Amino acid sequence: MGFPTRPQGPGGAGTSARSKCVCPREPSHGIIRGMTNTVEQGDEKTAGERLRERRAAAYREADRVLARGGFRGTLRDRLALLHEAAPQVYDLDEPADIYGDGVVAALEERVAGLLGMEAAAFFPTGTMAQQVALRCWAGRTGNATVALHALSHPEVWERGAFGAVSELRTVRVTREPRPPTAEEVRAFQEPFGALMLELPLRDAGFVLPSWEELTDVVQAARERDAVVHFDGARLWETTLHFGRPLREIADLADNIYVSFYKSLDGFGGAALAGPKTLVEEAKTWRHRYGGTVFQQFPTALSALVGLARELPRLPEYVTHARVVAAALREGFAEAGVPWARVHPEVPHTHEFQVWLPYEADVLAEAAALQAEETRTMLFAAAWDRGGPGLSLTEVTVRADGLTWTADDVKAAVAEFVARVTRVTRVAEGAGVPGVPGVPGVAEGVSA
Repeated sequence: MGFPTRPQGPGGAGTSARSKCVCPREPSHGIIRGMTNTVEQGDEKTAGERLRERRAAAYREADRVLARGGFRGTLRDRLALLHEAAPQVYDLDEPADIYGDGVVAALEERVAGLLGMEAAAFFPTGTMAQQVALRCWAGRTGNATVALHALSHPEVWERGAFGAVSELRTVRVTREPRPPTAEEVRAFQEPFGALMLELPLRDAGFVLPSWEELTDVVQAARERDAVVHFDGARLWETTLHFGRPLREIADLADNIYVSFYKSLDGFGGAALAGPKTLVEEAKTWRHRYGGTVFQQFPTALSALVGLARELPRLPEYVTHARVVAAALREGFAEAGVPWARVHPEVPHTHEFQVWLPYEADVLAEAAALQAEETRTMLFAAAWDRGGPGLSLTEVTVRADGLTWTADDVKAAVAEFVARVTRVTRVAEGAGVPGVPGVPGVAEGVSA
């Protein structure tokens, strides 16, 4: 089995579409390979695009979802959040920020305090923050080589930015779909100036090491005189797994990057926290990289709202994600689905993977049908191909998911599997009566 690719957004199979459509429900236009609709061959939209629109619309119209991310809302929704919540986290009679003062500086101070670091700097993106941090360390250590996991975000999703932009060289400690081990760090056959650890490692299933494993890996890096950098985009989610407060976790690293939208539902942005001298140098490089933006108060305010509202609830989300994961396993077993997997079996955070033995397009169509027909969307993220006849998606549990009982989850699984069976029959040419797009799959056609 190859490494999984990361599903994103309520789009179709293997898509990263995050937009939403408010169009009314329409008949199914599927993406089952080998099926075409001659009536609509002149339509400019592809079958995949139509499915993405259906899924996005179904997500917005669904009465029940496991997580409803604010980023999928309308502009009115996002502005309403600031109007309602911002006065609770910052004095709105203060002057607006200019080039990083005011509310941005207040956010930096708040983050530094939460992580127990001397200082923090706000960045518009994590891509920029991590490059700047590691570039600063490279100048201090004299070694621009960064050791990391093959599935680390910069390796998979940032178009080689470390090397192309910041003259950093990456080496891969391991390709295994788990966190690096202390033995691998000690045995690595060439020098490196920094060890980057992504906590949790998203593309391996949001996995974390144990606390003992993490401290051992950090110690192994120290033995090699390497700096330890935490890619902590989702570090906020890890306290329950580690059984430690944020400050104690962050204290293991020389510096840490955190995101304001991945766990906290902010508008965007990131922070780099560490020693004061490093942060001051990072601010200089931030300016050179074009990251010192004139005014950023909407993003900064949304981050403060996330720290106030979402951060305290993350342990509750993680706890309930484990209930959901167990119910998914039981539901697929009761439905007789072979080789259904939840990974990790007990989630380390409030996010995890589900693997099923079907093609991604079949699962994407079934997920859309379930949402359209029942107004319950069990799987809102895209499905990606994980191997021949094998696909995966990501599941996130947030506030909306807390109302789901284990029985609710298992009932939704049964509804989903019924639609998978229906779509599979069509794909195999079972002769079920058809409609434009995907014969036999539209509403009103029984399984």
